[in-house]
Amino acid sequence: MSSLQNLAPVAPAERIGTLDVLRGFALLGILLMNIEGFVGPLYETADGLNPRLTGADRSADGLIYFFVQGKFFTLFSLLFGMGFAVMSQRAAAAGRPFAGIYWRRGLVLLAIGLAHALLIWSGDILVTYALMSFLLLAFRDASGRTLLVVAVLAFLAPLGLMMLFGALGSLMQATPELAARWEQILAGQNQMLAAMIDGQRQAYGAGSFAEATVQRGKDLGMALMNLMTLGPLVFAMFLLGAWFVKAGAIAAPAQFPRLFAGLRWIALPLGTALMLLSFWLQPTLDQTDIDLRFSTAFSLGMLGSALMCLGYAGWLIRGLQSPALAPPLRWLAPAGRMALTNYLGQSLICTLIFYGYGLGYFEQLPRAWQVPFALALFALQVLLSRWWLRHFRFGPMEWLWRTLTYLKPQPMRIAAPRSA
Repeated sequence: MSSLQNLAPVAPAERIGTLDVLRGFALLGILLMNIEGFVGPLYETADGLNPRLTGADRSADGLIYFFVQGKFFTLFSLLFGMGFAVMSQRAAAAGRPFAGIYWRRGLVLLAIGLAHALLIWSGDILVTYALMSFLLLAFRDASGRTLLVVAVLAFLAPLGLMMLFGALGSLMQATPELAARWEQILAGQNQMLAAMIDGQRQAYGAGSFAEATVQRGKDLGMALMNLMTLGPLVFAMFLLGAWFVKAGAIAAPAQFPRLFAGLRWIALPLGTALMLLSFWLQPTLDQTDIDLRFSTAFSLGMLGSALMCLGYAGWLIRGLQSPALAPPLRWLAPAGRMALTNYLGQSLICTLIFYGYGLGYFEQLPRAWQVPFALALFALQVLLSRWWLRHFRFGPMEWLWRTLTYLKPQPMRIAAPRSA
């Protein structure tokens, strides 16, 4: 009974500052990746380099695809797994129950994600995180070796299926009859995708809030259908993040110089090389023309993105160990402490600016200008987060998440110091 009474979230003084900085950095990447899906139809944003763009717009699109897309949802997934492991370790050390609290935490996150996906923006990732997070409990006591092996297998499984599907597409070109049948299948897929894009353009660009909500419901159904591909990739990064914490590499990164040097000097260059190879094979990943070349480019891109994500983390942690770089990097920490609030805030602000029921700037911000817009919005979020956390313990959505998880209101305001 006493252990139930002692349930409480992690106090600000007990937080691992490195995780908050990494979360803040990940938030910036998430916004740079998502801004294209706020400005225009979401289903036109996941196909690599847009062949219709020219000049500065084409350069911006290519740079974001190469250095950002696929790198930051994996980093956020890695951090989610780290957070799970930290919670689990602290609960075990304090002798507190964990599974029940963790289930409630996941269910609350699922509810927040569904509200986000249905009422604000259909590019939500929280529903996927919540659903995959329940599987983590089965690996709470797993050894580091088990976490690594299962993480690798989970990541490679959907890529292997994609390779098989691409090989099937190439084999279907063996005879004119099979080629005609395959083209018919892809034509049907192309029509469905075109209809979804047109529906998004109408609902989000010119529709009312009710019409946009109906479209978001359709988009959510499509997203859940794609969970078989995205889910294992996210779960693999969860497990890898848990491994980093279990090994002690996040609590004391200075004690693991070889590990982080490997991330900086091996993982990042190798991931960049794989991205270059993917880009050379097929810079535009047209999902209506699937063959072995497409699936190879896709798989190389996803593998390269995961390695680049680890390399980014390695360099950021190295920067935090530098007296010159650590102070400016720590400016990201408040935004990371309010990651959920800031993530949802990005969606709310951008949809109110670009959607038809808001200011109506849908498909009006050029691709090249989307980058400085995202940087300016994130800088504003950093400043607001620093101001907010001078007065409050949590961000608004973090407070709600904790309150519903622990079934009691959490103290929100920071008590002012007493005068003598």
